[in-house]
Amino acid sequence: MTTSTALLLADLAGVAVFAASGASAGVAKRLDLFGVVFVGFVAALGGGIFRDLVIDEAPPLAFADWRYATTAVLTAAVVFRLHPQLARLRTTVLVLDAAGLGLFTVTGTLKALDAQVPPVGACLIGMLTGIGGGLGRDLLTGEIPVVLRREIYAVAALSGAVLVVALDALDRTGPVPLTVAAAFVFGLRLIALRRRWSAPVAGVRSPPVDPPRR
Repeated sequence: MTTSTALLLADLAGVAVFAASGASAGVAKRLDLFGVVFVGFVAALGGGIFRDLVIDEAPPLAFADWRYATTAVLTAAVVFRLHPQLARLRTTVLVLDAAGLGLFTVTGTLKALDAQVPPVGACLIGMLTGIGGGLGRDLLTGEIPVVLRREIYAVAALSGAVLVVALDALDRTGPVPLTVAAAFVFGLRLIALRRRWSAPVAGVRSPPVDPPRR
């Protein structure tokens, strides 16, 4: 399998899992069929559209290649149809989101490197590709975006992007190393959720209370 074929399959897999993640979130919010499919579409393709615009690839693959939009729409529709069999939707959304985060971070970083973006920029583009879909999903469903909470999310994506850049520098960009990089992001995200790892937040002091006047 060539690197381009592996990249396409990883990209489509990322589209599918993020579409399922978005659709599951839409079902949990009691949206109708159109709403569920639309949230799934945005979750699946928002990060990729951002990536393609940044690296000056026009039109973005989400619109230029029918397989991307079709994969997103069909996956979201299937989730809508089968949602009674999907127990514990919150857990399903989190697992699918972690898988999509890993896959999109890897493909986004690689495409940035292929476009001759320097390593630091490629890491940032890879991270933003990974978190873009989840950001759009959360905004559409009225949730505070995961990337803005204390949870380890963007950090996991950035770590995976750095790993991909390191593998590229070592000329190790075959299917197996890239799968390992995606699995690293996926595993880091799930471990952070399970162990409740979080980034520090600013402490807020309570205003002093004036003593009662006599």
